[in-house]
Amino acid sequence: MVKKIKLRTVFIGGCIILFFALLIGRVFYLQVIDNDFWREKALTYWSRQQPLPANRGTIMDRDGDVLSMDAPAYTVVVNPKVIQTNGLEDKVVSGLHEILGKDEGELRELVRAQDDKGEYLINREVRNEGLKIDQDTKLEVEAFSESLKQELRDEGKTPDSGIGFINEKKRFYPKGSLAAHVLGYIDREGKAVGGVESYYNELLQGKDGFAAYKSDKKGIKLPSEDDLYQPAINGKNLVLTIDDTIQYYIEDAMREAYEQYKPQSITVIAANPNTMEILGMANLPTFDPNTYWDVPNVGNFFNHAVGSVYEPGSTFKIVTLASAVQEKLFNPNAYYESGSIKAGGRTHYDIRRHWGTISYLEGVKRSSNVAFVKLGYEMLGAERLTNYIREFGFTEKSGIDLPAESLGIIHMNNDSDISTLTYGYAVSVTPIQQIAAISAVANGGKLLKPYMVKEIQDPNTGETQKIEPEVIREIITPETARETGTYLEQVVADQVNGSGRLAYIDGYRVAGKTGTAIKSTGGYRDRTKQVSSFVGYAPVDDPKIAVIVIIDEPKEEVGGGAAAAPVFQKIVSQTLSYWGIPKSQQDTDNSKGNAPKAKDAAAEVRMTSPDLSGMRISEVKDKLLQDGFAFEVLGSGNTVKGQYPAPGAVMTSGQRVYVLTEDDHAMTIPNLHGESLRDAMEVLTLMKVRVIVQGEGYVTKQVESSENGQRTVTLTLRTAEEMLTGATDSEEEEPETPDEEAESDGSAETDSADAEGQG
Repeated sequence: MVKKIKLRTVFIGGCIILFFALLIGRVFYLQVIDNDFWREKALTYWSRQQPLPANRGTIMDRDGDVLSMDAPAYTVVVNPKVIQTNGLEDKVVSGLHEILGKDEGELRELVRAQDDKGEYLINREVRNEGLKIDQDTKLEVEAFSESLKQELRDEGKTPDSGIGFINEKKRFYPKGSLAAHVLGYIDREGKAVGGVESYYNELLQGKDGFAAYKSDKKGIKLPSEDDLYQPAINGKNLVLTIDDTIQYYIEDAMREAYEQYKPQSITVIAANPNTMEILGMANLPTFDPNTYWDVPNVGNFFNHAVGSVYEPGSTFKIVTLASAVQEKLFNPNAYYESGSIKAGGRTHYDIRRHWGTISYLEGVKRSSNVAFVKLGYEMLGAERLTNYIREFGFTEKSGIDLPAESLGIIHMNNDSDISTLTYGYAVSVTPIQQIAAISAVANGGKLLKPYMVKEIQDPNTGETQKIEPEVIREIITPETARETGTYLEQVVADQVNGSGRLAYIDGYRVAGKTGTAIKSTGGYRDRTKQVSSFVGYAPVDDPKIAVIVIIDEPKEEVGGGAAAAPVFQKIVSQTLSYWGIPKSQQDTDNSKGNAPKAKDAAAEVRMTSPDLSGMRISEVKDKLLQDGFAFEVLGSGNTVKGQYPAPGAVMTSGQRVYVLTEDDHAMTIPNLHGESLRDAMEVLTLMKVRVIVQGEGYVTKQVESSENGQRTVTLTLRTAEEMLTGATDSEEEEPETPDEEAESDGSAETDSADAEGQG
């Protein structure tokens, strides 16, 4: 008996020892041998990583007005489990359908969503229509959710509607469709599509950061030396070259032409010819980047300004003309026989064949194809002509900082093509190439690289990178450029023979060229399908703006002089007024195509200053833009505190409306360059600023100073004649180039053309 007890004790003791031996061995294995594996597994339970998303850079116009920015957004989520528990399926589906416009069948699938075990899910995003909604829509959904909660309270149930939100960000375009093709858009997946959004995506998007730390099972952060923090690097901000006011002028003028001619598309580019900063760029039809998914036709997204190629017709004659002038082959007073000419193995025709013997200058004004065949093919010759075409940039891309730029096509293989090149056929170009070429004539002979972004601002460091103009090469001399400009001025100024007479702007010298190209269909020219265009710049004596207008397939057969020139005229006249560029007051005879006489002041159309009292600034801007007023807002307030000129005052042509938004006298003093002494004095007096005046006429320089808290502005003025000629009292005046403008009544013939189509 005792022996059995001893054996049992030994057995039990052995089992206990063996158990502890196994336990110690297992612990040793886990903590020593397999330590790394289990440590990593434990860390997955303790570790937390929180993403720190970067802010995408803001895109602004040249004056700092925001065109594209990140804005708060919200995604609607539903909780099927709560909705089904509270019997809210029908009400939730009906309510969200009414607010979001989402299909009821899709909503019902969401609120009935179950897992593999047949249990209702607790979180489903309402995609598309409920994805990244704005603040106003969120408030509607919240109000609907609150009404459901109140019903549940009244029934004594837990007040949970099963509707919630995820806080997010989305790209917001405050100006709607304005400059849509310049900006591009960000799609719902966060991908940049088109425009500067795409071209500068790497700079704009920044780099996301993160915070990595240890926490307990409740998610409370634990102190640890292993914590990691990588801050987000926000995207860089872009300041564009475009001016949103000029962009508005462009799109407003385009809409009028689009409604009248119902074309396939209209494209306009405006640039500063001295720098090739793009001041505005637009296409119709267009789209709103805020709601890009609602666009019915994918063609609306295409930026024809850089991506389309077309036969330019007579606008290409600028290259032939400038080249002939450079080679000293153009004699404006020499005569030739118009109508038709045999060259390059074919016959070329003018669209009007009854002009007879005319001067080359008249041929330029009438857009005679024969004149340009003689200049380009016979006088210049194939080698020199094709070399100048290359020099003007038509065999290479412009290099503009926008995606998907196309390259034109030049046919220079045989004499027939080269003879036709002289007036803009057998060549396909892009609008951006055309505006760069005319700008070279305007700026004194330099081909410049066009660009969209003038500054890149780094919000992380405060550094700013300024983009400077880039000269590609000098094509013609400044003397050639000026001479060519005087001939192109006649195309607009001559009210009898000028094909571009409808581009004439009273008080300003305008140079330009019309174009009307007949499209080819199946190897044949189809006169019902044409491209009407106009390209030009102003003022001729001191170019500030160059504009190209292209109307693709207007529904009626109308040339560039009749269709595109008026669009140019409206854009440029509004812009020069907006800038306060003084008008020329010269009085010359226009009976022979010279500059028009200054109109009697009593006959000028006068505008009266609107009453803006108490209006909100957003309303003021819309009103003044729509009514055609040039204006400047002073201060950072939200409502109008004062204005000049006073309500009801008669305004002179080009006069600005100054809108004061603060009572504080420390408002930034505006740039008064180009203003008359009277207007400058009135504005500064309104701002309680002391003024010192030097000279007379218009403001050309202003210097600010302060003494004992009193701000003083010293204004330097010059007369209109001095501003136009560049002369001062201390300078020796040079003889003026005779004006060669003429007012137009729009009654003369349209562009010339060859047997294939109009020029």
